[in-house]
Amino acid sequence: MMTADKKTVGLYIHIPFCRSKCPYCDFYSFFPRPETIDRYVDKICADIANLPLGFDTVYLGGGTPSFIGEDRIASIIESAKAVKNAEITVECNPSDTGNAERAFDFSRLKDAGVNRISMGLQSAVNTERKALGRRAGRDEVSRAVERCYKAGIDNVSLDLMLGIPGQTEESISESIDFCISSGAKHISAYILKIEEETYFSRNKEKLNLPSDDETADLYLLTAEKLKSAGFGHYEISNFALPGYESRHNLKYWHCEEYLGLGPAAHSFIDGRRFYYEKDVEKYISGCLPVDDGDGGNEREYIMLTLRLSEGIVFQKYAGKLDNILGEGFIKRCRFYADSGFGTLTESGFSLNEKGFLISNSIISDLVDYL
Repeated sequence: MMTADKKTVGLYIHIPFCRSKCPYCDFYSFFPRPETIDRYVDKICADIANLPLGFDTVYLGGGTPSFIGEDRIASIIESAKAVKNAEITVECNPSDTGNAERAFDFSRLKDAGVNRISMGLQSAVNTERKALGRRAGRDEVSRAVERCYKAGIDNVSLDLMLGIPGQTEESISESIDFCISSGAKHISAYILKIEEETYFSRNKEKLNLPSDDETADLYLLTAEKLKSAGFGHYEISNFALPGYESRHNLKYWHCEEYLGLGPAAHSFIDGRRFYYEKDVEKYISGCLPVDDGDGGNEREYIMLTLRLSEGIVFQKYAGKLDNILGEGFIKRCRFYADSGFGTLTESGFSLNEKGFLISNSIISDLVDYL
C-alpha cells in the first residue's frame, strides 16, 4: 500500500471478456483467446504503473472480471498500489466462482487487497435466470457467496434485475429474501432496459415482460422490503446496510474524479471527460483516449445528485459550483414536492421512490429552470 501523498482519485478498470453474451447486455465484451487476455492484463498493469495518481477506490468491472482468473485479477490489483483503507471491488460471475468442481480462490483476491465483491445474481429463481441467459443456478450463487465469506471478504453486493421475463411480486420477493438471508451488505436493483442490438431487442415481442405499471410495482415492493430489512435506499437502484454504500460509485454521483482504463472506460479528471474506444486491440497498441468535453457543470451535477436519496444539498451545490440555484428552480422543486415525488426543505431537494420512477423526466424538466 502507498500513502496518500499523490492526487487521489477512483480507478475503474474494464475487463471486456465474457464466456458468453447475455441476451440483454450491450456492454463491450467478447470471448477472447487466452493470449489476448494476457496481453491485455500486461498492458493494464503497465499503464497503472505509469500513473502519477493515488487511488482510494478501485473497481474491476466488465464484461466478467472473474473470467480471467484469480492470478490475473490479483496482478492488476497489486499494480494499482491503492492507498490505505481503499475500497477495492471486483465483479464476479457465479458460474466462474461458484463452480462445484473447481473452487475459485477468493483468498488470492483477499491477499491482493480486494475487500468487496459484486456478484451478478439478477434473480434467485432459476427459471428467471435461465430466461436471462445465466448459466449458473441458485446453488452456485450460494456457493460463491459462501466462498467470499470463508476468504474473509464479508462486503458482498448482489445484483437484482427488475421487470425481467416472467417476474412477479412473488418471485422478486423470493429473490430479495435470498439476498437478505445470504448476508449481503449491499443490493443493487436495476430495472431491465431493452438495449438496441441485443437479443432481447430483436425478440422483444416474444418476451413475457411485465407491463410498465407492473414493473413500477415491483420496484416499489423491492424498496419497501429492503428498507424493512435495514437497507438504506441511497441511490435510485442501490441499497446498503449502514456504512456499506459503494464508495466508488458515489464518486460518479457526487461528480468526483475517477480514471477509467480499458476499452469503453470513461474518466473525469481536472474538469474534463474522456474515454477509450470500444476496441481492445487499439487499447493494447497504446491508443490515446477520446476527449468528451467539459464535465461537472450545473446541469450534470443536478442530474447526478438527484439520483441519490440525499438529493441536491444547496450548500454543497453552491460550494462546488460557486453558484446558487434561482427562485424558478426552487419553485419547480416545490411543485414536485407538493405532487408527492420528493421533499423540499431549506437545505435541499430530494426525490422519493415515486420520484425515482420518473426521475428522467423530472430531472430533464428541472435543468431547464437553471
